[in-house]
Amino acid sequence: MQIETSRPTFADLLRVFVRIGCLSFGGPAGQIALMHSEVVEKHRWVDEEPYLHALNFCHLLPGPEAQQLATWIGWRLHGFKGGLAAGLLFVVPGALLMLALSALYAFAANVDGFAAVFLGIKTAVLADLATWLRDGRLKMPVHMVHGLESAPEALNLLYTSGNTGKLLVRLD
Repeated sequence: MQIETSRPTFADLLRVFVRIGCLSFGGPAGQIALMHSEVVEKHRWVDEEPYLHALNFCHLLPGPEAQQLATWIGWRLHGFKGGLAAGLLFVVPGALLMLALSALYAFAANVDGFAAVFLGIKTAVLADLATWLRDGRLKMPVHMVHGLESAPEALNLLYTSGNTGKLLVRLD
């Protein structure tokens, strides 16, 4: 079914991709769904069928498909400058947020209250991972979970290993 689409102004494209870039922190499934919601459903800038064709093509290409899809949407709506803008705005807000959090952590990691906040964040993330593992929503290599019978054991491993990123980096 063909829905009438509109062509946004370049300023509208920038505004929407700044929003997408700020909200789509995480994996490609959520990013692609957010782009679909904004570009296909809400603003009706791209029809469903071309969006899905582009998404399928992006799955075939090496590299991050959500980034490629954002670039394609920008290119389709405003040519080269639209593709460049959408592609950059898809990545830059998240990268700046990570840079700001890293700098904040580096400057304030030894402050007691601040260290407690990051300890709480680590614990919450690990609890989520343990729940996802238990519910079968997250798969880890067998050698990673062998001997981890419960979330408290996983917490103990995380906080006594000296490498707080060990569990997070090795996820499949």
